[in-house]
Amino acid sequence: MTKIIAFESSADETSVAIVEDGHTVLSNSVATQINSHQRFGGIVPEVASRHHIEWISRVLDDALDQAQVKPDELDAVAVTYGPGLVGSLLVGLMGAKTFALAHDLPIIPVNHLAGHIAAANFNQPIQYPALALMVSGGHTELVLMPKQNQFQVLGETRDDAAGESFDKVGRLLGLAYPAGKEIDEMAHRGTAQMKFPTAMAHEDNYDFSFSGLKSAVINYVHHAQQKNETINADNLACAFQNAVVDALVGRTQKALANYPVRSFILAGGVAANSQLREALQTMLTEFPETTYIPVPIQYSGDNAAMIGAAGFWNYQDHVFAGLDLNTNPGLDFELGEF
Repeated sequence: MTKIIAFESSADETSVAIVEDGHTVLSNSVATQINSHQRFGGIVPEVASRHHIEWISRVLDDALDQAQVKPDELDAVAVTYGPGLVGSLLVGLMGAKTFALAHDLPIIPVNHLAGHIAAANFNQPIQYPALALMVSGGHTELVLMPKQNQFQVLGETRDDAAGESFDKVGRLLGLAYPAGKEIDEMAHRGTAQMKFPTAMAHEDNYDFSFSGLKSAVINYVHHAQQKNETINADNLACAFQNAVVDALVGRTQKALANYPVRSFILAGGVAANSQLREALQTMLTEFPETTYIPVPIQYSGDNAAMIGAAGFWNYQDHVFAGLDLNTNPGLDFELGEF
């Protein structure tokens, strides 16, 4: 049994977890900063870094206590080194290095995006080849995995990420940050009495674009305000969410038709969206040879357990780093792994 302690601090969650063999979560301690950033309508990097410093030792102690594991029972330390906010990443990285040095443990560098995908193993084992739809506040990508720990980006957003568009529309509607969950609830109460565009729907690629959709929603609201018309926010949320889900499902359907795979993974913070989960499940009935593996909702947002899962892949592949490991805020699959 391989026990890995993992550190995650790429954005506004400070988290430490202990994961066994890449699929069993022994502990997952998360300190969120949502309340601190809500008044700004988004993450303030300097504020995030300060909170990470305040919480890193506490979530570390909590993760060890939850798992009832002693440091000498651990095999390695996994840590997110990118992508993310550089100040936030540095706090988790220094915490991981300090723990590794104190307990003579090897360091495993982990790509945050790989962590989101690896969290599917908390649902059921991924079978390869696999296709992952990675949808979060900062990333929207279709990623082909020929085998474990190999990533090929088929398509990505040209502008805004899907999660980012939820937050921007939420701000327009006066919703608290992050707005994804509330928009999902509003959409289920409303009816789509207007239709917003699905960008790039007929282009011969797998890329996404959500900037035009965001602009269409803003223009609709401003036009209604100029005419002193009352907007039904639930109906607006329904139409907006329909457009996002249509774009994500349409591109995924096209990729699955051209790349037969054994597993399809839905990952990232937007994976918690109920309409997206259901729409993909319905679409997957067209591909009976492909198993649908959505990441469990409790692991869809940023957390260290997913870093432990991806860390196990690197552990198996003997991918380690020294104490000179640095952050890579712009890391992506296209840039290659460590």
